[in-house]
Amino acid sequence: MVPEQHVLREFFLELVDRHFAEDGLHDEEMVHYVSTVLTDFCEQDELFKVRDAHGRPITAVGEMLLESDPVYGPAPSFDRERQVRKHIGDYTLFFTGLFPERGNAGAQTRGHRQQHLDSVVDFIRAGKESYYIVSQFNIFEYAKVAPLFMRLSQEFERCVHGLNTARRELDHMQYPLELKTPKLLM
Repeated sequence: MVPEQHVLREFFLELVDRHFAEDGLHDEEMVHYVSTVLTDFCEQDELFKVRDAHGRPITAVGEMLLESDPVYGPAPSFDRERQVRKHIGDYTLFFTGLFPERGNAGAQTRGHRQQHLDSVVDFIRAGKESYYIVSQFNIFEYAKVAPLFMRLSQEFERCVHGLNTARRELDHMQYPLELKTPKLLM
């Protein structure tokens, strides 16, 4: 894990805060949560922390949705459903916000079943729905954070847009000089 006082955490917090504010999202708790997701996902183990029964990371959102089902799927409890749904919300927000060009988070590089499942999964809908389900866990130890997940569900598209604009800034930071084609003199 990235240490709490690491410069990367501060960088993502400032970046998300600025771009969310430009989109009219002035929610300190949401900004902190999303910047923490970005920081944590710098670690591959965090990005791919949902695992199947054999301990293999699940990288396809369609597979994660199946994994989260406590009634017809392999989730042994509603706590597992919440854990996986929270990750689906984070994962889809991360990929649609920062890597929209990859489509369904790289489905093209995975197995046939994963490709098929992710080809029919709407990442925005899966993320919004997952955060909504997490928000419904609103008792006991989850009561305090449930309203945050409701807001993340309701503002999912605006969060994605804020991350899209942050991504453009990151691209500009990486490639500050725009290469321009010289005009030929005629």
